[in-house]
Amino acid sequence: MRLFLASVLAGLALPALALAQVVLPSTSVGEAAKAYLEALNSRDQAKAAAFIKDRFPASPLDADGFVGFGRQVGGFDLVKIEAATPTTLTALVRERHSEGFARLQIETDPAAPTQIKMLGARPVQRPSDIAAVPRLDDAALTKAVAGKLAMMGENYSGVVLIARKGKPFIAFAQGLADRDRKTPITQATKFRVGSMNKMHTSVAVLQLAQAGKIDLQAPLITYLKDYPNAAWAKKVTVRQLLTHTGGAGDFFGPDYEKNRDNLRTLQDYVVLYGAREPNFEPGARHEYANYGFILLGRVVEMVSGQSYYDYVSDHVFKPAGISGSGFAPETTPVPDRAVAYELVGGIWKPAGSLPWRGTSAGGGYSTAEDFLKFAMALFDGRLLDETHLKMMTAVQAEDGRGGKYGYGLYILPSDIPTLGHGGGAPGMNGDLRILNGGEGVVVTLSNTAPPFLAGSIAQFAADRFSLQ
Repeated sequence: MRLFLASVLAGLALPALALAQVVLPSTSVGEAAKAYLEALNSRDQAKAAAFIKDRFPASPLDADGFVGFGRQVGGFDLVKIEAATPTTLTALVRERHSEGFARLQIETDPAAPTQIKMLGARPVQRPSDIAAVPRLDDAALTKAVAGKLAMMGENYSGVVLIARKGKPFIAFAQGLADRDRKTPITQATKFRVGSMNKMHTSVAVLQLAQAGKIDLQAPLITYLKDYPNAAWAKKVTVRQLLTHTGGAGDFFGPDYEKNRDNLRTLQDYVVLYGAREPNFEPGARHEYANYGFILLGRVVEMVSGQSYYDYVSDHVFKPAGISGSGFAPETTPVPDRAVAYELVGGIWKPAGSLPWRGTSAGGGYSTAEDFLKFAMALFDGRLLDETHLKMMTAVQAEDGRGGKYGYGLYILPSDIPTLGHGGGAPGMNGDLRILNGGEGVVVTLSNTAPPFLAGSIAQFAADRFSLQ
C-alpha cells in the first residue's frame, strides 16, 4: 500500500483548465474512485472517517490525515481516465489549490469488490496535450490572485506580495497573526520562514568565496578542523554542502526533539550530530540536507570571526536594506512576529516543535517586503558580483526527478527564467519566486502549516505573471 502524496513543493506547471465531464466506469473500482473523490473533496472529518471505515479500512491515514491531505491539495478534479480494468484504475487529476497534476491509482480487492486494496497519488508534469496557462496583465493577475485566496479562505493565513521591477502592485493580507488577541495579519507581520533562510546562508558563503576566504572545492575539514567525523570532513566539500550532494542528512527526529531547547548555537548541533556517518558518499547523489546548511553556517562563523547571525545582519541584511528580519530566540519578544499555528484535530493550535532559535538551515523570521528587497539586492550587485551571482543561479545539481538546484536556490521549470526557495515546518510556510532576473518577484508567507499552501499560491501567481 502507498501513502497519499501531495505536491507540497508546488513545482509543477499550473495550467487553467476548462474540464470536460469525465465519467468514471461503472465498475467496483469506478465506484471506489467516486467515493474517494467525494470524501477527499469534502474535507469533512465525518465523511473521511466513513470512507476509511467502509472503503479503505487498511488505510495508512486516519481521518485527520485524510482531511489534512484534502486541505493541502484542496481536493482533486478528474481530468481523464488513463487506464481501467474491473479492479484497477489510473486517472489524471488536478489539484485544486496548486493546480498541479497527479496520477491517481486505485485497486480494489477482487474478493471484496467494495474494499480498496491500494490507493496512491503521485505528482506528474503537465501533460503536453493540455494548454499552458495564459499570462495576465497586472490588473487581471490581481483579480486572479484575489480569487485564489478567497477560494482557499481560512486554509491560508498570510500575505502575498507581487512586484514588477521592485515596485509592488499586489499586496494581500488575510488571517490572524494572533488568534487569541484577534490581531490581523498585515504586510508588516513577521513570519517564520523555514528553509528560505538557506538563500541568506548561500549568499554569505559566496561572499566569503568572492573575497578569497572560502574555496568551494575545499573539504569541510579545511574550515572545521576539529569536526568529530574527520574522515567524512576530509571528503565532503563546501560545494557539496551547498548543493545537497554531500550526504549530510537531516537533524530533525527524536534526538532533535529531546534536545531542542538546548540547541542554541550552531556548534550545539555539531556537538550532537557531528560524529555520525553520512547518508552516502559525498557526490553520489542529491538529497536535501538541513544539517549540511548548519555546517555551512559554522564555516561562515569560523572564516568571518563573527557569529552567523551577526554576519548575515552586517553583510546580507544591511546592504539590502532589510530591517524586519532576524533570528531572535523564541523566548525573546519580537514586535509584529506572528504566532505559529498548526492544525491539530481540526483546530489551529500554537506549533509545538519550534526551534529555540532559527539557524543557517532556516527558521528565522522575515517580512514579504524584506524578501523583495533581498531579491532586488541579489540581482543589482549589492550582495554578489556577477561571477558569483551566476554561480548561485546556475544549475549545480539535479535530483534525478527533474528538479534543478543552484547554490541555495531552485531553478524552476517555466518559460520565464524562474528561481527561488520555499520553506515549511509546523507553523511556518513561505515561498520566494524571482522571475527574469528580478523583473518579477512573488513572495508568499504564512503562519499556518500544514497545509503548506504558500508554494501553491506563489506558483499560481508566477505562472500568470507577464513580462513587459
